[in-house]
Amino acid sequence: MCVLPRWLAAIAATFLVAVFMHGAVQAQQQPDEADDDDTPSAPALAPVAGPPPNLPLQELTGQTLYELLYGEISAQRGNPALAAQTFLELSRRTRDPRIARRAVEVANFARMPALALEAARVWHDTDPVSAQALQAVTVLLVGAKRVDEAEPYIAKLLAINANAAANGFMQLARMLAANPDAQANLRVARNLAAVYPNLPQAHLALSQVAAVANDEALALAEARSATALRPDWEISVMYEAQLLQRRSPAEAAKRLAAFLEKYPDSRDVRLGHARMLVLDKRYAEARSEFESIVKRFPKDIDAIYAVGLLAFQVKEYAVAEANLKRLLELGFRDANSVRFTLGQIAEEQKDWPGAIQWYDAIQRGEQALPARMRTANALAKQGNLAEARAYLRGVSVQAEPQRVQLLVAESQLLREANLNREAFELLGQALQKSPDQPDLLYDHALTAEKLDRFDVLESSLRRLIQLKPDHAHAYNALGYSFAERNLRLPEAKQLIEKALEIAPTDFFIIDSLGWVLYRMGDLKGAARELRRAWDGRPDGEIGAHLGEVLWALGERDEARRIWQESLKTSPENDTLQKTLKRFVP
Repeated sequence: MCVLPRWLAAIAATFLVAVFMHGAVQAQQQPDEADDDDTPSAPALAPVAGPPPNLPLQELTGQTLYELLYGEISAQRGNPALAAQTFLELSRRTRDPRIARRAVEVANFARMPALALEAARVWHDTDPVSAQALQAVTVLLVGAKRVDEAEPYIAKLLAINANAAANGFMQLARMLAANPDAQANLRVARNLAAVYPNLPQAHLALSQVAAVANDEALALAEARSATALRPDWEISVMYEAQLLQRRSPAEAAKRLAAFLEKYPDSRDVRLGHARMLVLDKRYAEARSEFESIVKRFPKDIDAIYAVGLLAFQVKEYAVAEANLKRLLELGFRDANSVRFTLGQIAEEQKDWPGAIQWYDAIQRGEQALPARMRTANALAKQGNLAEARAYLRGVSVQAEPQRVQLLVAESQLLREANLNREAFELLGQALQKSPDQPDLLYDHALTAEKLDRFDVLESSLRRLIQLKPDHAHAYNALGYSFAERNLRLPEAKQLIEKALEIAPTDFFIIDSLGWVLYRMGDLKGAARELRRAWDGRPDGEIGAHLGEVLWALGERDEARRIWQESLKTSPENDTLQKTLKRFVP
């Protein structure tokens, strides 16, 4: 037996008591009282309290004390891998679940998932009634892409007690998302849900997993099964509408309207209905729904906020402003966000002094710097460019990223005033000091394009891609520049597709894909992508591109309609104006 010095034995004993007491307390806690430790943090099924673990009687030998202390000191001194291995070996020898749990914690911190899984298995084997141990094994197996092996463990979690299945199925899709094999996830979800044919949560979970696996028919059928079992369940009907919206916002809105006829006081569904009406461009009906929401929920802050933002989105400025001001009266928790939006509403209506007044009311917090930049923009819009630049230069900031934001904002003011040469020089000077600053590189590239300095545009964007391989807009800007000049079109398409992989829902990147397809002669493909972009973001430049493709397809009335809609929302868009001069003299 290893004999420790008295002082070291005292420290070790104290540590051992702390570890064991930690385990005993954990065994007695309810799920919502559990401490926030390094046990696997990936989404897991809801923990369920069980009986205290059957803890072994540990002999406080010198060797045990020494190994515990050795493991802990290794972790504290920056060697968590050694600590995790020490705790794992000790847990195997002592068969103590508390030490196994500690091995899991340290292995996770050390990013050693294989060792963490071994330790979790020991934890579960030595304390089979522990829901936390069961969760640890499950999450680690899913993270290791071994979902079929995880299935029986998930089944055990779902069967712990009467509430476990309902709660667990609500988290199942999120947990399985850690595994990229969508078909394997669907297979497991089918098997688990089959055991609970009358549980609506099981059908909804299967619907969610099927949607990720692109089985739209099964996803919709299972969502409807969940609603059939629980007709007043808002979550299932809203998910059903979300699935329907992929193919038709009108169909989704119709489904929500039918639900509201039976359950008119469903706030979340009513808000969802308003959003679907906006997506379907049924703005008059959307406004009516806004008014209904405010009437039904006059003091519901979240509802008022949602109505204000939706109204702003569809340019119902009076409705938006009234609701957002009402939020301030009610003491909304994020008053600065409301003030910032009110400033934007004032800008949209060219009320520059009003916008400045709202921005000036924001003096601290994360909205403070954007408010200063918007104030400068409002000053420039009134013809006070010199004052706007001086204002930006007078803003006091400490961090380098904030100084860069202010400089980029100044360059944008210069570009909007058609002072592209000055903007180019301003950014170039800043890049001499910080040659690899991503925001400066991106804006320098955009400004270079205005001056036909395509060599600088390409070199800056390629450097940015090298520095930040996940910068979707760098790929998009370079690809779009080639497409706009009708050059290197295969490479342009490849760059834009790469951008779309990184940001698949960015409608401006989808617009770029449509535009490069047009340049390559694929008119039908171009129209398809540009319609998708227009439906998601009816922007002036997207409308200009879509109208041009429709014109080339012979759909000239539709092209004129798109251009007219674009003029209403973006009358000053340069691309739109140039397109109209070419086709509608």
